[in-house]
Amino acid sequence: MADKLIIFDTTLRDGEQTQGVSFTPAEKVSIAKALLQNLRVDRIEVASARVSQGEKEAVKSINEWAKHEGFEGRTEVLGFVDHTKSVDWICDTGGKVINLLTKGSEKHCREQLGKTLEQHTADILQTISYAREKGLNVNVYLEDWSNGYRDNPAYVFGLMDNLRHAGIEHFMLPDTLGVLSPDEVYASLSDMCSRYPELQFDFHPHNDYGLATANVMAAVRAGINNIHCTINCLGERAGNASLAEVAVVLRDKMHMRLAIDESHIVALSNMVETFSGKRVAANAPIIGADVFTQTAGIHADGDQKGGLYKSKLGPERFSRTHSYALGKMSGKASLKKNLEQLELELSEEDQKKVLDQIVRLGDSKQTITSDDLPFIIADVLASKDYQHLKLLNCSITSGFNLESTASIRVNLNGKDHVASGIGNGGFDAFIHAIEKVMTGFGFSLPDLLDYEVRIPKGGHTNALTECVITWSCSGEIRKTRGVHANQVFAAVLATLRIINMRLHEMNVPPL
Repeated sequence: MADKLIIFDTTLRDGEQTQGVSFTPAEKVSIAKALLQNLRVDRIEVASARVSQGEKEAVKSINEWAKHEGFEGRTEVLGFVDHTKSVDWICDTGGKVINLLTKGSEKHCREQLGKTLEQHTADILQTISYAREKGLNVNVYLEDWSNGYRDNPAYVFGLMDNLRHAGIEHFMLPDTLGVLSPDEVYASLSDMCSRYPELQFDFHPHNDYGLATANVMAAVRAGINNIHCTINCLGERAGNASLAEVAVVLRDKMHMRLAIDESHIVALSNMVETFSGKRVAANAPIIGADVFTQTAGIHADGDQKGGLYKSKLGPERFSRTHSYALGKMSGKASLKKNLEQLELELSEEDQKKVLDQIVRLGDSKQTITSDDLPFIIADVLASKDYQHLKLLNCSITSGFNLESTASIRVNLNGKDHVASGIGNGGFDAFIHAIEKVMTGFGFSLPDLLDYEVRIPKGGHTNALTECVITWSCSGEIRKTRGVHANQVFAAVLATLRIINMRLHEMNVPPL
């Protein structure tokens, strides 16, 4: 078992087979650059040959950048057994590597191609010969290898014997349908490595049984040192192995040396999440929004008294921080941890009052964040902190095929102000109205980066609406939340919160 592992990312090729995912050429270039330059992935697969002209232009841009930045030869393209067509397509983009898709199971060869092993081999060798003439390095995928090895190993060994001296750099063994268990992975790959010790094998797992990361560990124990994965587990059906999980598990549990820079994992995850439109589960290992959040009060207490609930899998490795959830399971320690992060101090009596309110909100299933805590404190203690701007009245009117209007009355610095606005929707109209008030005090709203509205799962038409708005505050990302039966007013409350937070930070005198 080698101690140096090569990570091969196929987000831009296999990941794009996720239902509903299609990256634009510009998005592909951005992801490719971040994978190689920031995350320091060893190899990336960027496309399938002959897909579209836009795809070709994207691959060409990636290859030009890679050559200029010293990453030439580390961008690879899936090609097909079509003699000259895929090879010429790749060469036209400035590519240096073709990953040739061949049939790794007798059933696929017979039923999909209608060919014998000998006929398929002849076609493969013809394409390989042309690719090498054109100066390409050749890797070979044995599609459906896991089923092929199980159902007719003689076919797999026959194909390998026919290709072992063809100058192939990597034989890529995919568990195409994600059917293998770790024991099966270890047994089959150990056999392949022992039969062909001079050859270089890659393992390409899928996650249909949720075993992709465990199967990677088994593959490494069997002697494989090139592992395929994707960002955010993208891929067909249940997806591929998650790069975040694979990198961390190999490093922590198997003591492997990897080139991956863990501090960029979450940034890449966020980029791919945005471009793909596929949300990452909040509890996804490493990259999920909640995975470094302690919910139970006893855990916060243990951390406060000696880091009892912390592990080697610390958030600092990934440029993240611990957080302590506030809700019905919170205890004094959870509250104290959040107060420390906000640099706030409360007496024991006041902490109890605030905690009681947090538990009550938690019982109503309301999500509470650290950003909400100053408002809960202000509400419970009748404090004037963060009450710089107060909305006294607000009327918003929308109509079909009509512009929306908003009329507001607010109190700022002890004085009432009235303003109105017109916009493309009720929230836009409110923003125009509140900007008229705030501009007079030299205050500009932060840039709005994301706007999400939702109700609880299984909710009804009268359910509370939660609006979460992400803002860019001088380069710092902030999120505020508003809850109201009317989704526009939920957004209004979230906007008031960011204004009050910024005014507080600017040391504006409170009301």
